[in-house]
Amino acid sequence: MFTTNPFVELSELIPQTAMQVYVILMFLIVIGGTLLDVMHKRSAQYFFENAKKAQANAKREVSSREKTSLAIKTVTSEVLTSSEFQNPKRRLSHLLTMYGFVFFVVSTVVMIMSSGPVSSIFPFLWHLGATMLCVGGYWFWFSIRVDVSAEGKNWYEFCRADIFIVSLLAMATFGLLWSITQGPESGVFNLLIFFLFILSSTTLFSTVFWSKFAHMFFKPMAAYQKKITKADGSQENLPDVGDLSDPELQAEFPDIPTYMGDKPPNMGLGIKRESPNHY
Repeated sequence: MFTTNPFVELSELIPQTAMQVYVILMFLIVIGGTLLDVMHKRSAQYFFENAKKAQANAKREVSSREKTSLAIKTVTSEVLTSSEFQNPKRRLSHLLTMYGFVFFVVSTVVMIMSSGPVSSIFPFLWHLGATMLCVGGYWFWFSIRVDVSAEGKNWYEFCRADIFIVSLLAMATFGLLWSITQGPESGVFNLLIFFLFILSSTTLFSTVFWSKFAHMFFKPMAAYQKKITKADGSQENLPDVGDLSDPELQAEFPDIPTYMGDKPPNMGLGIKRESPNHY
């Protein structure tokens, strides 16, 4: 089953051309939703204005070689390994969900858009991706989710921000069930599962404007810009407070030791006294 293209049997009921049109339509809807999100929240405007202000406050010029190095670090750290997550459980859940989504979407596009037989690796990646999505997504939903862990809400309480994860989990779950139940005796039940699979997929890609989907595209750029501001000394347009353990600074601001101790960088465990049960 895991090496069988689930869309081959479907082509007997739905023309491959119709499936290809659906894939292209979802792709265009994601682009449109992302652009609407950027315009509505003015994310791009804020990003470029903030970058321009940081450039004016820069204390040194970052060379092209440094920028390339920072870009590579951003891709390998924030994008590929999600190093920004300090909670190892949250990080693993995110990585499972992220790579599962990539495997699932890429293999879906290849299997539907291909004009001939495809390698068995793509059906395998499709099923593997859906499984990874379910493991990482359900782990996040039932165990890690902030409003459940930190705010005491029940797992079945939904809000608009949950559109992304709920539709994503529904897509992966119904996709697997649809593939498993395919066969000559599946009949109406399999068609019902397929309908729910398409419904959840359409919901996922058509609600970009209201979900957290769009942040996946500009989050790496924000992480890269943050590294640039540290490298050029603009410090994200924040004032330079200096070294808090410097005697001259403490003489100028004598309340520093009162609030932060004699050795500010070594103030103790602080919030780390509490185990990281949430974000």
